[in-house]
Amino acid sequence: MRTHSRRSLLGAGMAAAGSGLLTSTGAAALDAKNGKHHSHRKPPPPGSHDGHGSDGSHSAPSNYVSPDGPEVMEAERKRGTGPVRRFAMTADQVEFDFGGAVVNTWAYGNRLPGKEIRVTAGDRVAVTLHNRLPHSTTLHWHGVQIRNDMDGSPSITQRSVKAGASYDYTFAVDTPGTYWLHPHVGVQLDRGLYAPLIVDDPREPLSYDHEWVVMIDDWLDGVDGMTPDAMLAELNKNKPGGAGGHDDMQSSGNRAAAAAVARMRRRARHRMTDDPSDSVEHPFHLMNGQVARDRETFRAKPGDRIRIRLINAAAGTAYRVALGGHNMTVTHIDGYPVQHKSTDSLLIAMGERFDVLVTAKDGVFPLTALSAGNTFQTAQALLRTGDGEAPDDKIRPTELRSGGLSADKFKAAASVRLSDRDPDRTINMDLTGNMDDWDWAINGKPYTDSQRYPVRQGERVRITFRNTTTMWHPMHLHGHTFALPDGGPRKDTTIVLPDKEVSVDFDADNPGLWMVHCHNVYHSESGMMTVMGYKLHD
Repeated sequence: MRTHSRRSLLGAGMAAAGSGLLTSTGAAALDAKNGKHHSHRKPPPPGSHDGHGSDGSHSAPSNYVSPDGPEVMEAERKRGTGPVRRFAMTADQVEFDFGGAVVNTWAYGNRLPGKEIRVTAGDRVAVTLHNRLPHSTTLHWHGVQIRNDMDGSPSITQRSVKAGASYDYTFAVDTPGTYWLHPHVGVQLDRGLYAPLIVDDPREPLSYDHEWVVMIDDWLDGVDGMTPDAMLAELNKNKPGGAGGHDDMQSSGNRAAAAAVARMRRRARHRMTDDPSDSVEHPFHLMNGQVARDRETFRAKPGDRIRIRLINAAAGTAYRVALGGHNMTVTHIDGYPVQHKSTDSLLIAMGERFDVLVTAKDGVFPLTALSAGNTFQTAQALLRTGDGEAPDDKIRPTELRSGGLSADKFKAAASVRLSDRDPDRTINMDLTGNMDDWDWAINGKPYTDSQRYPVRQGERVRITFRNTTTMWHPMHLHGHTFALPDGGPRKDTTIVLPDKEVSVDFDADNPGLWMVHCHNVYHSESGMMTVMGYKLHD
């Protein structure tokens, strides 16, 4: 029998979370006939029509599918009309204790990570977001092939949810897998605003005794007064319109950010180009919201078979992950099945997810995530199957020495491979910028919400990412999964190494306007982000 772990409560505040069948009355009603959601709390999204968006956006081209257009609704109808599961999430200001270091931050429902949302493929999901933050926010459903107006991209698919307001997200899920959710406003991801979204397979082919969801994160919010916004401002202060010289940049948090950026840039000048160094210094690294010295313990019996869903929720850190004394059999990557392969460790970039199976040995073993940059910090939990003293929290399992397998070393399971087909359209995306100028962009053009890379419904599309920089970039495509070359895994996020090129193929079968961006949040929010749009006509 499978069991699901639960994270401990770390802070205090107001929250509402739950699940069940959605009633068919009131502001959260859902029209089963066409999948259209009716609520006074859901304003129409910013259009792909001409005019200014609700957040002061630029005028956008008019000949693209609208996020709530009939094409989007038809694609949503095809995902099914199963039971509707209702949840509520409250984003609020909270306080967490990281082993004696108390920080003020933002989180969902006083928990870190936020409460797991678990549904079954074929269900429809209804989530009400209550925003108790001092700023606007959204929810993005990372990896889910979602209807476009529910994607959570501000100024593209929706207006941001204002402070004190609520918003209803409703969508169908038809693909099982390991996903997660986070905001898509500024650098809010680098606070405590994230949670797992697990879509169970009603015909689950795997057999196991326990299941654990493990979210790994880097952390700076609230440390020495620092905030992600202060860090972003420091990184961009010399740009036109940056924060350089402003009086409000003299707080302790901004001074800490300035010192961290200076150290980061000194390190960058001396590192190897294949080093997945995190570009922003994070004082803490967490596993399920806990630092290594206050680590979580998972319990099982020797011989138990355990499924671990590993999610890298970090803002800027790739991790090498190993379970001391064990090999892991990889079964899924980014939610999709792969040909099973055993390894002693994995390399997981920001936004990626790996599902693994392990057979528990007798003893106490560290599940360790080592930051893959040159800070060499660890997040950790324990697997305990018997008596014995726990290993030191600074231990680095010998399994980490291999460096870890990355996703490109796997092959997609036959059931999810794309059909053989030449691309109808190729989109070239050069990843540009450098650490000193912090001028990250795609094809040399920093993001604006009026950008469009056109595709047409039914096309096989190839995106060729060329990394012209000295930094790693995990590139993420919303609303779709693509295939890595040569029968590689189906994914939504892929690593593009410095001076390397990666071409990915996908079928354009989910109409709308979709973000493409680096999942280092400090790169994307500084310009390495764009929009792919489905054209209505030429």
